[in-house]
Amino acid sequence: MAEIYPFKGIRYNTEKVQSLASVICPPYDVISPQQQEELYRRDAHNFVRIEYGKQNPGDTDGDNRYTRSETFLEQWLSEGVLKYDATPAIYVDEHYFMYQGCERKRRSLVARIRLEGWHQMVVRPHECTLVGPKSDRISLIRAIRANTSPILSMYEDKQSVVRRVLERVTAGEPLMRVGIQSEERHDIWAITDSVDLQEIVKAFSDEPLYIADGHHRYESALVYQREQMALHPECDHHAAFNFVMMTLVAFDDPGLFILPPHRVLRGLNQTKLAELKLALTSFFDAETLAMDGGAWAKIDVWQSAEQKPHLAMFGLDGENFTLQTLRDFDVAARFMPSFHSDVYKKLDVSLIDHIIMEELLHIQPENEEGLVFNYDRADAVQSVRTGEFQLAFIIQPVSPGIIKAISDVSDRMPRKSTYFYPKQPSGLVVNRLV
Repeated sequence: MAEIYPFKGIRYNTEKVQSLASVICPPYDVISPQQQEELYRRDAHNFVRIEYGKQNPGDTDGDNRYTRSETFLEQWLSEGVLKYDATPAIYVDEHYFMYQGCERKRRSLVARIRLEGWHQMVVRPHECTLVGPKSDRISLIRAIRANTSPILSMYEDKQSVVRRVLERVTAGEPLMRVGIQSEERHDIWAITDSVDLQEIVKAFSDEPLYIADGHHRYESALVYQREQMALHPECDHHAAFNFVMMTLVAFDDPGLFILPPHRVLRGLNQTKLAELKLALTSFFDAETLAMDGGAWAKIDVWQSAEQKPHLAMFGLDGENFTLQTLRDFDVAARFMPSFHSDVYKKLDVSLIDHIIMEELLHIQPENEEGLVFNYDRADAVQSVRTGEFQLAFIIQPVSPGIIKAISDVSDRMPRKSTYFYPKQPSGLVVNRLV
């Protein structure tokens, strides 16, 4: 199945950089314009200049955010700000962070993975992708010939082989420690021992990988691979462009958190909301839940119960939640594309996107400007109470097992069905494709 290899990572040179925390940045897809400005000001060598550089009004084909990324990468390598590790390694990352008031730890591997087409079922996706983000990442790869932020993928460690190796390795002193924020840090080790490497490589040889976060980055790497194969037919299958950098985390890792992207809608007047409330009765049985101190606990119990598909809404009935339970799955399934699996059709995000958004509200979820994704359910509800939005859908968290089930039948969830928390930063390790 999956082929994983060590590689000579590019890392910041601590003799040249005063603080690793000042130069690491978030991945491109969560950097806002305001944060981009702040990262530029934070340090002259902040990795944002490579990962997600600024666009200038006078940009041309020969001078743009991507060519400037290449310039920074080459300049920092020549100056020794960035340097290659001397020995190929598979890196271990222990990511410490706060969640719900407690410190958590997610342990992962960072390795070079052989690129495989989706049809080969070696690397399995679970979400649909959009053209825009792929175009951006393809342009960056072409310019700098490197993977700047790893793809997060999940794996099964059935015999605990990988876990035992990682426990042995992390018993020693880390290669580097990076405190990203006051409540977030990374301890990094490099596995270079040939016996340890062989054990890890063998453990993955019979297992597929499941992409958690980074579908656009993986598809961009596939495009780049095809381009390079056409340009360099003389290269064999060991050429660097046949691989991509991945962060690999076990399905059962206690630090693997998947947050639900709650949907909030604006631009709906009271007439539209009243019409929706009536239309929902064709598909759902509704009950009202007062928004009191115990409401969230009741919703948690209701959502986790083994029963028909259901979803929670706020905004249809004053200061109350409306709990909707699907009456007839077969009826609802007719309003979804027939090629999707039953697992897909029973997801609350599928019910919202296909039944409510498309069928009842006549909104295309991928094009609607009034749709916003909020990962804090209390904040989503509050945004409706203040009148900023008119309707909130409280999404049930998706388990790793559901993602595996979707991926194993070659299906994909609606976009923005999962949010893996926290995001992996960019700049800890870079994989060069030359």
